Amino acid sequence: MLYRSMPRTGDELSILGFGCMRLPLDGEGKIDENRATAMIRSAIDRGVNYIDTAYPYHGGEGEPFVGRALGDGYRKKVFLATKLPSWMVETPSDMDRFLDEQLARLQTDVIDYYLLHSLNVERWEIMKKNGFGSFLDRALADGRIRRAGFSFHDQLPLFREIVDAYPWHFCQIQYNYMDTNYQAGTAGLKYAAERNMGVVIMEPLRGGNLARNIPDVMKKIWSESPKPFSPAGWALRWLWDQPEVSIVLSGMTTEEDLEDNLSSVDDACVGCLTAGERDMIARVKEVYRTRMKVLCTACQYCMPCSSGVNIPECFNRYNMAFMFDNLEQARMTYQTFLKPEARANACVKCGACEEKCPQNLQIRTLLDSVAELLEPKE
Repeated sequence: MLYRSMPRTGDELSILGFGCMRLPLDGEGKIDENRATAMIRSAIDRGVNYIDTAYPYHGGEGEPFVGRALGDGYRKKVFLATKLPSWMVETPSDMDRFLDEQLARLQTDVIDYYLLHSLNVERWEIMKKNGFGSFLDRALADGRIRRAGFSFHDQLPLFREIVDAYPWHFCQIQYNYMDTNYQAGTAGLKYAAERNMGVVIMEPLRGGNLARNIPDVMKKIWSESPKPFSPAGWALRWLWDQPEVSIVLSGMTTEEDLEDNLSSVDDACVGCLTAGERDMIARVKEVYRTRMKVLCTACQYCMPCSSGVNIPECFNRYNMAFMFDNLEQARMTYQTFLKPEARANACVKCGACEEKCPQNLQIRTLLDSVAELLEPKE
């Protein structure tokens, strides 16, 4: 295992972290405790020292499970991360209540890395209204948490605002070789790093899409390298190649996932990729891009929509269905992450967006296609 020092704190963290959002399940859809515990402990035994969970994972059973999995002395071997459910906070006292509940669920006296979970415009307003800074100051001072951070799912301007609003130790962003201009993106990664913040990466494989259902044309590109890394391994190594990246979380579901991820760590230092390998990954990215049905660049010129439609995100989820041959996941994430008022069928066909689009997209017609494919059927 290789380790990197977190800026500002000096904590030595394994470059691969174990994300506990996609643990193996049993026949009833519950966490397969024997398999999941064995996987987590095997990862720790082989050098992984960062375990990430959250209040809602696995229907609320994620934290209690992780608390049990880190028994028998394993808690002392890791940095434990979990997240405040920001959308559930209604009063300032709720933040303390949730943190105390999480400490009990995780069977620990302290949470090493504590995040405000999944911040966007709406949730950021909730956090500000309820005095998140005073809460974090208090939790740090009384020793319930050691490091304060946030995870993020919105646009770059908001990310910069949040970074500048508190002396965070770290942040967590979605980032992979396909999402360099999505949400915080490369610009956000560098913005946080320039302010001496650690950056934890989530969704390095875009929900597993960069690791499965690989088209033959991409298999051919990957096979050009004599190195034995899988498509998932190359995606991880693309991240580890960048000095601003502190740690990469992988949501490992199977023992094969764990073995593949661990084997990818070999020699994964900053600058580990050759020019040829970077070109190989760029060519794979371009093949994915050619599979896009809507050539939206997420420039945001069409926004805000007067009807509330999140036009770029509608197109992003629509493209996912075709880029990764995964209609089921595209439909699920569309319905999960986009509120009804932000979805394609909320379009009133005013046409204002089309006048602003530098790509000259027929947005109204395309939104009809999005609704037809991704909206729930009655």
